[in-house]
Amino acid sequence: MFIGQYEHSLEAKGRLSIPKKFRSQLESGAVLSQGLDGCLFLYPKAAWEQLVTKLSQLPLTHSDARGFTRALSYGASEVDIDSLGRILVPDYLRQFAGITSHCIVAGAIDRIEIWDKSRFAAYTSQVNSKREEIAEKLEL
Repeated sequence: MFIGQYEHSLEAKGRLSIPKKFRSQLESGAVLSQGLDGCLFLYPKAAWEQLVTKLSQLPLTHSDARGFTRALSYGASEVDIDSLGRILVPDYLRQFAGITSHCIVAGAIDRIEIWDKSRFAAYTSQVNSKREEIAEKLEL
């Protein structure tokens, strides 16, 4: 389980340090992909494979299913964690998420989300302003 948020800086070569608390869950490999709401998703390999299984069961005849599957798979990259706990974030993913330097690495239960710091602040502010309304709709 991934929880919490950490502020990190992207190195000039595109490497990003993954918080130590998250690293053990990524030892068997990881996949970095375009996410939703303007962030990147970092999945442990096993969780990515579960997602791929679900995506492969979507009806090929539905354009939304094809589009969503394409968006996730075209924008994905297998990543390795180096001896210093860093991953290389490819240029196309940095551009997608608008990450240039300061970013937030946040746990989202089954995945890690990587956000540009200012985009993260704007998004969380928006969601927090209507938290009760959202909770009522979800009937938790």
